[in-house]
Amino acid sequence: MIDYRFSVAPMMDWTDRHCRAFHRCLSKRALLWTEMVTADAVIHGNRQRLIGFSEAEHLLVLQLGGSDPQKLAEAARIAEGFGYNEVNLNCGCPSDRVQSGAFGACLMAQPDLVADCVAAMKAAVSIPVTVKCRIAIDDLPARETLFTFIDKVSAAGCEVFTVHARKAWLKGLSPKENRDIPPLDYELVADLKTARPDLTIILNGGIPDIAACAEHLKRFDGVMLGRAAYQTPAILGEVDATLFGQGEVVSPFEAVEAYRPYMAARLDAGDGLHGMTRHMLGLFNGRPGARLWRRTLSERAPRDGAGLDVLDAALDAVKDRAPA
Repeated sequence: MIDYRFSVAPMMDWTDRHCRAFHRCLSKRALLWTEMVTADAVIHGNRQRLIGFSEAEHLLVLQLGGSDPQKLAEAARIAEGFGYNEVNLNCGCPSDRVQSGAFGACLMAQPDLVADCVAAMKAAVSIPVTVKCRIAIDDLPARETLFTFIDKVSAAGCEVFTVHARKAWLKGLSPKENRDIPPLDYELVADLKTARPDLTIILNGGIPDIAACAEHLKRFDGVMLGRAAYQTPAILGEVDATLFGQGEVVSPFEAVEAYRPYMAARLDAGDGLHGMTRHMLGLFNGRPGARLWRRTLSERAPRDGAGLDVLDAALDAVKDRAPA
């Protein structure tokens, strides 16, 4: 049984396997997600490179992009065979690349097709099949669009929905602008939860910190953080203690030490240091020495042959300035 109280959002070019391994050092209870991977890529691509992960990352969701029920079913079967705990269908991404493939947020206007996709995926696997969506797209009425979409897709067997509480404007706004400009409508998502109490509704969009997560959990089954979790990852160290009532807050220094064995193993396997440290740049934001931490990692980690001595040099920058 998956506990949906807290998730880290899928973020293209950010939540790769190194990022997830790092985030797992900050929280043992957060539900982690991959970047979106298309069903075609899972079926035909280098699977180990695209969807490989380390056992320490569990619990882990593979987010799929696509709109062909049979391809999505096959990709879901592959994901289950790889050991993923859940597969999620992306119905919220507004990028041009996704629109050209007839999936992502544009599927909000095709709930019957999404229902067919979900039904095919559920028939193919025993792990949960879930959906992440927006409240609507473009000029479509938000309440009618959201409720119709949720009702049709839940009738196909989906019980868990992560709702980004903004419209996606596919015409006129860039993907970056779509993360900020459309207004948030938490109340509409709360109305959905009230009207459909048997469904698991997870709130996403604009949540700044763990204190805000705790407030939202009074009305929703779960919360999902994206940019706040990535740009200020130290807040993930509060998740287990604050939201799950387990253990103590994990400090940034403890997280780095926990991440070190993973980094050493991946360096031995031939991975570059920068691919791992780029996810750590914001770890000490707001603390003395944070700027030198970022500069040390940004300048030295991309160099050929960079090793853990670079990490130690960056740590010295913040340790020397840490309060006694």
